Amino acid sequence: MTAIKLVVSDVDGTLLTQDKRITDAAREAVAKLHAANAANIGFTIVSSRPTIGMTFLIEPLALSLPFGSFNGSSIVDPSLRPVVQYLIPAETARRAINLLEQFGVDIWLFTTEQWLIRNFDGEYVAHEQRAIKHDPAIVGSFAAHLNRACKIVGASSDPELLVRCEAAMRQAVGTEATAVRSQTYYLDITPPGHDKGTFVAAIEARLGVSPEAVATIGDMQNDLPMFARSRMSFAMGNAVDEIKRLATHVTASNEEDGFAKAVEVILAG
Repeated sequence: MTAIKLVVSDVDGTLLTQDKRITDAAREAVAKLHAANAANIGFTIVSSRPTIGMTFLIEPLALSLPFGSFNGSSIVDPSLRPVVQYLIPAETARRAINLLEQFGVDIWLFTTEQWLIRNFDGEYVAHEQRAIKHDPAIVGSFAAHLNRACKIVGASSDPELLVRCEAAMRQAVGTEATAVRSQTYYLDITPPGHDKGTFVAAIEARLGVSPEAVATIGDMQNDLPMFARSRMSFAMGNAVDEIKRLATHVTASNEEDGFAKAVEVILAG
Protein backbone atom coordinates (compact mmCIF):
# COMPACT_ATOMS: atom_id res chain seq x y z
CA MET A 1 0.00 0.00 0.00
CA THR A 2 1.27 3.48 -0.89
CA ALA A 3 2.51 5.46 2.11
CA ILE A 4 0.73 8.72 2.95
CA LYS A 5 2.67 11.68 1.55
CA LEU A 6 0.13 14.49 2.00
CA VAL A 7 -2.37 15.39 4.73
CA VAL A 8 -5.04 18.01 4.03
CA SER A 9 -7.32 19.26 6.80
CA ASP A 10 -10.44 21.33 7.03
CA VAL A 11 -10.33 24.12 9.64
CA ASP A 12 -13.62 24.86 11.42
CA GLY A 13 -15.13 21.87 13.15
CA THR A 14 -11.95 19.90 12.46
CA LEU A 15 -8.65 21.58 13.29
CA LEU A 16 -10.26 24.16 15.59
CA THR A 17 -12.48 23.66 18.62
CA GLN A 18 -15.97 25.16 18.78
CA ASP A 19 -14.53 28.35 20.28
CA LYS A 20 -12.02 28.57 17.39
CA ARG A 21 -8.90 27.48 19.28
CA ILE A 22 -6.02 25.28 18.19
CA THR A 23 -5.36 22.86 21.04
CA ASP A 24 -1.87 21.91 22.16
CA ALA A 25 -2.53 18.39 20.90
CA ALA A 26 -3.42 19.70 17.44
CA ARG A 27 -0.28 21.86 17.30
CA GLU A 28 1.85 18.90 18.38
CA ALA A 29 0.20 16.67 15.77
CA VAL A 30 1.05 19.13 12.98
CA ALA A 31 4.60 19.43 14.34
CA LYS A 32 4.91 15.63 14.14
CA LEU A 33 3.85 15.75 10.49
CA HIS A 34 6.44 18.42 9.79
CA ALA A 35 9.04 16.35 11.67
CA ALA A 36 8.33 13.31 9.50
CA ASN A 37 10.80 14.63 6.91
CA ALA A 38 12.17 11.19 6.12
CA ALA A 39 8.67 10.18 5.07
CA ASN A 40 8.21 13.40 3.04
CA ILE A 41 4.73 14.03 4.44
CA GLY A 42 3.29 17.40 3.42
CA PHE A 43 0.58 19.22 5.38
CA THR A 44 -1.81 21.99 4.44
CA ILE A 45 -5.33 23.27 5.10
CA VAL A 46 -8.38 24.18 3.04
CA SER A 47 -11.45 26.00 4.28
CA SER A 48 -14.59 27.86 3.32
CA ARG A 49 -13.03 30.78 5.18
CA PRO A 50 -11.85 33.84 3.28
CA THR A 51 -8.10 34.24 2.87
CA ILE A 52 -8.13 37.08 5.40
CA GLY A 53 -9.63 34.68 7.94
CA MET A 54 -6.85 32.08 7.61
CA THR A 55 -3.72 34.17 8.03
CA PHE A 56 -3.66 33.70 11.82
CA LEU A 57 -3.09 29.96 11.25
CA ILE A 58 0.07 30.26 9.15
CA GLU A 59 2.55 30.73 11.98
CA PRO A 60 1.21 28.29 14.60
CA LEU A 61 0.91 25.57 11.95
CA ALA A 62 4.26 26.47 10.33
CA LEU A 63 2.59 26.20 6.92
CA SER A 64 5.03 25.89 4.02
CA LEU A 65 2.68 24.60 1.31
CA PRO A 66 -0.02 26.76 -0.33
CA PHE A 67 -3.38 26.66 1.44
CA GLY A 68 -6.92 26.94 0.12
CA SER A 69 -9.59 29.49 1.00
CA PHE A 70 -13.15 30.01 -0.28
CA ASN A 71 -13.65 26.21 -0.39
CA GLY A 72 -10.49 25.84 -2.47
CA SER A 73 -11.32 28.29 -5.26
CA SER A 74 -8.44 30.48 -4.09
CA ILE A 75 -4.98 29.07 -3.43
CA VAL A 76 -2.46 31.27 -1.63
CA ASP A 77 1.12 30.62 -0.55
CA PRO A 78 2.21 31.26 3.06
CA SER A 79 3.53 34.72 2.13
CA LEU A 80 -0.04 35.50 0.94
CA ARG A 81 0.84 35.63 -2.75
CA PRO A 82 -2.05 34.27 -4.85
CA VAL A 83 -1.25 31.05 -6.68
CA VAL A 84 -4.70 30.62 -8.25
CA GLN A 85 -7.87 32.64 -7.76
CA TYR A 86 -11.33 32.36 -9.31
CA LEU A 87 -14.40 34.58 -9.01
CA ILE A 88 -18.14 34.00 -9.23
CA PRO A 89 -19.50 35.37 -12.54
CA ALA A 90 -21.17 38.71 -11.80
CA GLU A 91 -24.59 37.75 -13.18
CA THR A 92 -24.52 34.49 -11.23
CA ALA A 93 -23.65 36.42 -8.07
CA ARG A 94 -26.64 38.68 -8.69
CA ARG A 95 -28.94 35.67 -9.13
CA ALA A 96 -27.62 34.03 -5.97
CA ILE A 97 -28.18 37.16 -3.89
CA ASN A 98 -31.72 37.53 -5.23
CA LEU A 99 -32.52 33.95 -4.21
CA LEU A 100 -31.03 34.38 -0.73
CA GLU A 101 -33.23 37.46 -0.33
CA GLN A 102 -36.28 35.38 -1.22
CA PHE A 103 -35.38 32.92 1.56
CA GLY A 104 -34.95 35.76 4.03
CA VAL A 105 -31.46 34.83 5.19
CA ASP A 106 -28.64 37.22 6.08
CA ILE A 107 -26.33 37.81 3.09
CA TRP A 108 -22.56 38.39 3.04
CA LEU A 109 -20.20 38.92 0.11
CA PHE A 110 -16.47 38.25 0.37
CA THR A 111 -13.86 39.68 -1.98
CA THR A 112 -10.15 38.95 -1.80
CA GLU A 113 -9.64 41.60 0.85
CA GLN A 114 -13.06 42.47 2.26
CA TRP A 115 -16.07 41.01 4.04
CA LEU A 116 -19.11 43.04 2.96
CA ILE A 117 -22.45 42.98 4.79
CA ARG A 118 -25.65 45.04 4.74
CA ASN A 119 -26.81 44.33 8.28
CA PHE A 120 -24.37 44.69 11.17
CA ASP A 121 -26.94 43.13 13.52
CA GLY A 122 -27.16 39.87 11.55
CA GLU A 123 -27.33 36.92 13.94
CA TYR A 124 -23.95 35.43 12.92
CA VAL A 125 -21.94 38.59 12.25
CA ALA A 126 -20.34 38.71 15.71
CA HIS A 127 -19.63 34.98 15.51
CA GLU A 128 -17.87 35.39 12.17
CA GLN A 129 -15.87 38.36 13.47
CA ARG A 130 -14.48 36.19 16.25
CA ALA A 131 -13.90 33.27 13.90
CA ILE A 132 -11.98 35.00 11.14
CA LYS A 133 -10.49 37.77 13.32
CA HIS A 134 -11.57 40.41 10.82
CA ASP A 135 -14.24 43.11 10.78
CA PRO A 136 -16.90 43.52 8.08
CA ALA A 137 -17.58 46.62 6.00
CA ILE A 138 -21.17 47.86 5.77
CA VAL A 139 -22.56 48.52 2.28
CA GLY A 140 -26.00 49.67 1.21
CA SER A 141 -25.96 47.37 -1.82
CA PHE A 142 -23.79 44.58 -3.18
CA ALA A 143 -24.30 45.76 -6.78
CA ALA A 144 -20.92 47.52 -7.12
CA HIS A 145 -19.08 44.46 -5.85
CA LEU A 146 -20.60 41.65 -7.93
CA ASN A 147 -17.63 41.49 -10.28
CA ARG A 148 -15.25 40.84 -7.33
CA ALA A 149 -17.16 38.11 -5.51
CA CYS A 150 -15.01 35.24 -4.22
CA LYS A 151 -17.79 33.89 -2.02
CA ILE A 152 -21.38 34.72 -1.12
CA VAL A 153 -22.84 33.39 2.11
CA GLY A 154 -26.40 32.91 3.28
CA ALA A 155 -26.44 32.76 7.10
CA SER A 156 -29.38 31.46 9.12
CA SER A 157 -30.03 29.74 12.44
CA ASP A 158 -32.70 27.62 10.73
CA PRO A 159 -30.81 24.59 9.37
CA GLU A 160 -33.85 23.14 7.60
CA LEU A 161 -34.39 26.43 5.80
CA LEU A 162 -30.76 26.35 4.59
CA VAL A 163 -31.19 22.79 3.33
CA ARG A 164 -34.11 23.96 1.19
CA CYS A 165 -32.21 27.06 0.17
CA GLU A 166 -29.21 24.94 -0.87
CA ALA A 167 -31.38 22.79 -3.14
CA ALA A 168 -33.00 25.86 -4.70
CA MET A 169 -29.62 27.56 -5.10
CA ARG A 170 -28.17 24.59 -6.96
CA GLN A 171 -31.09 24.75 -9.35
CA ALA A 172 -30.69 28.50 -9.76
CA VAL A 173 -26.94 28.63 -10.41
CA GLY A 174 -26.51 25.28 -12.16
CA THR A 175 -22.91 24.86 -13.29
CA GLU A 176 -22.21 28.59 -12.94
CA ALA A 177 -21.34 28.34 -9.22
CA THR A 178 -20.95 25.80 -6.44
CA ALA A 179 -23.50 25.91 -3.61
CA VAL A 180 -22.85 23.88 -0.46
CA ARG A 181 -23.26 24.26 3.30
CA SER A 182 -19.98 24.73 5.16
CA GLN A 183 -21.79 24.79 8.51
CA THR A 184 -25.38 24.00 9.44
CA TYR A 185 -25.88 27.77 9.56
CA TYR A 186 -23.87 28.86 6.47
CA LEU A 187 -24.65 28.24 2.80
CA ASP A 188 -21.63 29.09 0.62
CA ILE A 189 -21.79 30.05 -3.04
CA THR A 190 -18.33 29.90 -4.61
CA PRO A 191 -16.80 29.94 -8.13
CA PRO A 192 -17.84 27.11 -10.46
CA GLY A 193 -15.78 23.99 -10.97
CA HIS A 194 -13.65 24.47 -7.88
CA ASP A 195 -14.01 22.86 -4.47
CA LYS A 196 -11.90 21.20 -1.81
CA GLY A 197 -11.39 18.23 -4.12
CA THR A 198 -9.90 20.37 -6.88
CA PHE A 199 -7.69 22.02 -4.26
CA VAL A 200 -6.37 18.62 -3.14
CA ALA A 201 -5.76 17.70 -6.78
CA ALA A 202 -3.75 20.90 -7.27
CA ILE A 203 -1.54 20.19 -4.26
CA GLU A 204 -1.11 16.57 -5.38
CA ALA A 205 0.13 17.83 -8.73
CA ARG A 206 2.44 20.33 -7.06
CA LEU A 207 4.02 17.59 -4.92
CA GLY A 208 3.85 14.84 -7.52
CA VAL A 209 1.79 12.51 -5.35
CA SER A 210 -1.26 10.42 -6.26
CA PRO A 211 -4.62 10.29 -4.44
CA GLU A 212 -3.46 6.93 -3.07
CA ALA A 213 -0.89 8.84 -1.00
CA VAL A 214 -3.30 11.41 0.46
CA ALA A 215 -5.22 11.59 3.74
CA THR A 216 -7.94 14.17 4.37
CA ILE A 217 -9.77 15.25 7.53
CA GLY A 218 -13.11 17.08 7.71
CA ASP A 219 -16.61 17.30 9.12
CA MET A 220 -19.06 18.86 6.64
CA GLN A 221 -20.65 18.40 3.21
CA ASN A 222 -18.10 20.69 1.60
CA ASP A 223 -15.36 18.26 2.73
CA LEU A 224 -16.77 15.36 0.72
CA PRO A 225 -15.01 16.31 -2.56
CA MET A 226 -11.63 16.06 -0.84
CA PHE A 227 -12.64 12.76 0.79
CA ALA A 228 -13.32 11.46 -2.72
CA ARG A 229 -9.86 12.61 -3.82
CA SER A 230 -7.95 10.72 -1.12
CA ARG A 231 -7.34 7.10 -0.23
CA MET A 232 -7.71 7.78 3.50
CA SER A 233 -10.37 10.14 4.84
CA PHE A 234 -11.33 10.95 8.42
CA ALA A 235 -14.74 12.25 9.44
CA MET A 236 -14.73 14.06 12.73
CA GLY A 237 -16.84 12.70 15.57
CA ASN A 238 -18.95 15.88 15.42
CA ALA A 239 -19.85 15.22 11.77
CA VAL A 240 -23.34 14.03 10.84
CA ASP A 241 -23.85 10.35 10.01
CA GLU A 242 -23.94 11.04 6.24
CA ILE A 243 -20.39 12.41 6.36
CA LYS A 244 -19.18 9.56 8.57
CA ARG A 245 -20.56 6.96 6.15
CA LEU A 246 -18.60 8.47 3.28
CA ALA A 247 -15.25 8.57 5.10
CA THR A 248 -12.86 5.63 5.43
CA HIS A 249 -12.33 6.40 9.13
CA VAL A 250 -14.16 8.20 11.94
CA THR A 251 -12.15 9.99 14.62
CA ALA A 252 -13.13 11.78 17.83
CA SER A 253 -14.85 15.18 17.83
CA ASN A 254 -13.11 18.52 17.54
CA GLU A 255 -13.66 18.98 21.28
CA GLU A 256 -11.86 15.68 21.94
CA ASP A 257 -8.77 16.29 19.79
CA GLY A 258 -10.13 14.23 16.91
CA PHE A 259 -7.72 15.94 14.50
CA ALA A 260 -4.69 14.94 16.57
CA LYS A 261 -5.99 11.38 16.92
CA ALA A 262 -6.45 11.13 13.14
CA VAL A 263 -2.85 12.27 12.62
CA GLU A 264 -1.66 9.59 15.02
CA VAL A 265 -3.42 6.94 12.90
CA ILE A 266 -1.84 8.38 9.75
CA LEU A 267 1.65 8.41 11.27
CA ALA A 268 1.18 4.86 12.51
CA GLY A 269 0.83 3.79 8.90
